Amino acid sequence: MPGRCRVICLGQCDYAPAYDLQKRLVRERAAGVIPDTLILLSHRPVFTIGRKGSREQILAPEAVLEQEGIAVYEADRGGGITYHGPGQLVGYPILNLNNYGRDVHRLIHMYEEVMIRTLGDFQVEARRLPGYPGVWVGDEKIGAVGIGVSNWVSYHGWALNIAPHMDYFSYITPCGIADRGVTSLKRVLKREMPAEEVKLRLIENFAAVFDVVVFEEDAVLNKAAAGK
Repeated sequence: MPGRCRVICLGQCDYAPAYDLQKRLVRERAAGVIPDTLILLSHRPVFTIGRKGSREQILAPEAVLEQEGIAVYEADRGGGITYHGPGQLVGYPILNLNNYGRDVHRLIHMYEEVMIRTLGDFQVEARRLPGYPGVWVGDEKIGAVGIGVSNWVSYHGWALNIAPHMDYFSYITPCGIADRGVTSLKRVLKREMPAEEVKLRLIENFAAVFDVVVFEEDAVLNKAAAGK
């Protein structure tokens, strides 16, 4: 019988309050107070640096970051440095990994599968690239993955590029990979795709990949929970 997973859609919000919300939900999930939860949002411009990243991977001067309003945070997740901003669909699944064999590699594979199926719904052929986590179109990354685990509850997750400001990726060495590019759904299709439609398809694919029934909570309460 499928499990249940609530979906919290926050819209656009800053990185710090979204991170604080994740940590609170991780504690509540570990205590069995809440069900598995998928947070969906986009961030205001920010570079986050994972455990394999460093500030040396920021190529732009600090003055440029200040001028562009790009924040920088160190993140307790796998992977290197990445950009988050408007035009992305970021997913933070808060999942009890006891239900998934405590297998982090399997979890990453499932996150990638959600994005691959979603892109396929828009006639975009995406794939995995051996040795490089994430989702790729050709040799360009369109979806990044980086997770954290606490008490066998997951947090952090993925970022799918729908139509972000692509120039900001040139300010960094994305995920520490210097010899491969970054792309977006808009760039591949050469047209805008409504973010709401992409989100709905992604939720459907998440439910299918994880074999769960999803339900959504009140958006006003969710925004308040994230400090918006």
